[in-house]
Amino acid sequence: MSVSGKAFDQGLFKRIFEFTTPHKKIFRIGILLTIALALLAPLRPILTQYTLDNYVTNDDAGSLLDMTMLMFGLLIIQSVFQFLHTWYTNLLGQEVIRGLRTELFKRMIHFRLSYFDKTPVGTTITRSVSDMETIADIFSEGLIIIIGDILQLVVIISVMLSLDWSLTLISLTTIPLLLIATNIFKNKIKAAFGDVRTQVAALNTFVQERLTGMRIVQIFNREKTEFGKFDLINQQHRDANIKSIWYYSIFLPVVEILSAISIGLIVWWGAGAVIKDELTFGILVSFIMYINMLFRPIRELADKFNTLQMGMVSSERIFKVMDEPELTKKGGTYAPQNIKGEIEFKNVWFAYDDQNQTNEHPNWILKDISFEVKAGETVAFVGATGAGKSTIISILNRFYEISKGQILIDGIDMTEYDLPHLRSKIAVVLQDVFLFSDTIEKNISLYNPQITEKEMTEAAEAVGAMKFINQLPNKFKYQVQERGSVLSMGQRQLISFLRAYVYKPSVLILDEATSSVDSGTEELITQATSVLTKGRTSIVIAHRLATIQDADRIIVLDHGKVIESGTHQELLSKNGHYKSLFEIQFNHVLKG
Repeated sequence: MSVSGKAFDQGLFKRIFEFTTPHKKIFRIGILLTIALALLAPLRPILTQYTLDNYVTNDDAGSLLDMTMLMFGLLIIQSVFQFLHTWYTNLLGQEVIRGLRTELFKRMIHFRLSYFDKTPVGTTITRSVSDMETIADIFSEGLIIIIGDILQLVVIISVMLSLDWSLTLISLTTIPLLLIATNIFKNKIKAAFGDVRTQVAALNTFVQERLTGMRIVQIFNREKTEFGKFDLINQQHRDANIKSIWYYSIFLPVVEILSAISIGLIVWWGAGAVIKDELTFGILVSFIMYINMLFRPIRELADKFNTLQMGMVSSERIFKVMDEPELTKKGGTYAPQNIKGEIEFKNVWFAYDDQNQTNEHPNWILKDISFEVKAGETVAFVGATGAGKSTIISILNRFYEISKGQILIDGIDMTEYDLPHLRSKIAVVLQDVFLFSDTIEKNISLYNPQITEKEMTEAAEAVGAMKFINQLPNKFKYQVQERGSVLSMGQRQLISFLRAYVYKPSVLILDEATSSVDSGTEELITQATSVLTKGRTSIVIAHRLATIQDADRIIVLDHGKVIESGTHQELLSKNGHYKSLFEIQFNHVLKG
């Protein structure tokens, strides 16, 4: 589905107009006002002609005053109608994009993580914000305005023909040249606008990434280099806009020249006819007014068609996101009140790039993985970077679908579970903690009204976080700022523990939380870990082997395969891969 070569795409238009259904009344009012304005447009020239021919020439001052008041009243009516027309068309546009943006975000939050892996955040923001505003222009400056302009042209030309057909034909002699100029302008400005939209997305993506990664930019003294890149992208954005301005700067004077030529021809021909009494002075003046009214909509039609076309391009991009096949599969309807937490991986294969690969494909992350975790058991996974530890977290939450094999929860295939219900029973504490720009309270409850402050206080006491919370202004109401930047790494980690604790999960997944904190905070987090894992199935992704020696079982991964399994002492006695990893870390600690 592409709109690159045309301004109107019936399929896209139908989809866009589906979002006007809840606002039919506003749409109908907009259409009625458009028709009314088109019908009112020729009345002023008609009244002017009548006044000149009947009252001015006859020195009828009394009637002249009455006609002046009538024209003033007509002007007021047109102004009111124009105000209402602008209000309702813009209101319709805003209502449509509100509904469309809501639907887009509703779908985006259900996308698989693979969509966000491959799509820059800046591009997604552009689709949700800038492209949406362009769609609003379809209604406020595009389709309805085009209908009104075309209707106004028909009415004006009809009135002109009824007054004097020969003068009308003379008036229209420059129209073919105007249509040619308009078509050239339309094609040029379409390409320019397309470039502008591309540069906007590139600029948004670049700025978003650099602001998010500002620590890296400053740590590695990349300010000058990144500024140079930004300056180049900003120049390209400027150049794209200047190109569109350039086409406008040529087109508008051409239209004015053609309009002036038409008026000149009318004056030349009409003045002679007036002198010969073949034409009244009032009709000549009204034709001059009609020419101005005729050229304005024709001139604006090119601009409106491009507005319409850019709206179609933006809608194509937005619907492409909405039609993204990367939606998370909802799974079944099984939603037991309690989950014991028995987990079994049976011959699981997984790859990020293609989930329908053969066994020989080189990009498998997990290769024929099989293991069991009993209810209430704590199992740790260890291995080098890239062994597949974090992938196990992702597929247990069904952020990604496995390629082959089966994952069972309490003996039931996990795809049989209602996905939101299943995720509500699994809590994950990641090493890289994400906090929203809000209060500690909201970051713990995640806006769940069923979680009370009393529960949060009890949880904070249990995991040892209450001490630092009590030291903060406003305690649970303390604003943590974006990504929790005003808190230490350990404090952010404790909040993530609280978040997991208050949701009372059946299964707890911990991505080693002590790898980036000092020894004092590590002791607090170790205590919190003991509280969280007690009485529930726990899977720990271990980076420091010293922290998982008490695990019921340790599974060693290497290049996506299970190579060893057992308790800490059992694995040490095997003199295998685990012992080598343990000795490397132990010797590193001694040297430190």
